[in-house]
Amino acid sequence: MNFEVKNKPLPVLVCQLNDGESLECQKGAMSWMTSNITMQTGLGGGGKGVLGALGKMAKSAVTGESIFRNTYTCQGGAGEIAFASTFPGDIISFDVTNTPIVAQKQSYLVNEKGVNMEIFFQKKIGAGFFGGEGFIMQKFSGAGQVFLEINGCVCEYELAAGQSMILDTGYLAAMEATCSVDVEMVKGLGNIVAGGEGLFNTRVTGPGKIWLQTMPANALAGAISPYIVSSS
Repeated sequence: MNFEVKNKPLPVLVCQLNDGESLECQKGAMSWMTSNITMQTGLGGGGKGVLGALGKMAKSAVTGESIFRNTYTCQGGAGEIAFASTFPGDIISFDVTNTPIVAQKQSYLVNEKGVNMEIFFQKKIGAGFFGGEGFIMQKFSGAGQVFLEINGCVCEYELAAGQSMILDTGYLAAMEATCSVDVEMVKGLGNIVAGGEGLFNTRVTGPGKIWLQTMPANALAGAISPYIVSSS
């Protein structure tokens, strides 16, 4: 498979598939494709049989995703399929063959067939309640590429063991699975009351790489909300 991300800041992922190659995605993610690519809807990476279905239903309940996944397979020669972003920003690829990653559940776009997607629970209650990333994130492992949507531009950092970065709510897009997430309260009453940053920040600690996004959806919503006239 060859791929290219075009037309930022409203990007589209265009993939060139060889005969027999497949990609998986959530329902509604495909934007256009050549006529020799077929779609098959199934349970995706949730396993087979009754236990597989129950596992996918449980995952759907906690992540808000559809229980079904679409698999697109190229047949009878080379073909092309495209997946457009749902938010201004970027689409970036991760090869998880040797390095599993953890990402915000809203960022997932598409993956190669060899990639496993599973629920990742925050181990610390504080990080889940107040860190802005929630208890539920997604972990990608296995073999192959996964593509994620990044809101705004992406900034990449590599943290050494024990090194930390303090983030505002929603700015963590993805991290290597070796990193950990915690939460800390903003210090000083004056900072809390007048600082405009809220009560809590997210602390991400290495070792590993982290990918930060410059325009989280919650920040954009807050910026434009004063200009939206209520219809009621």
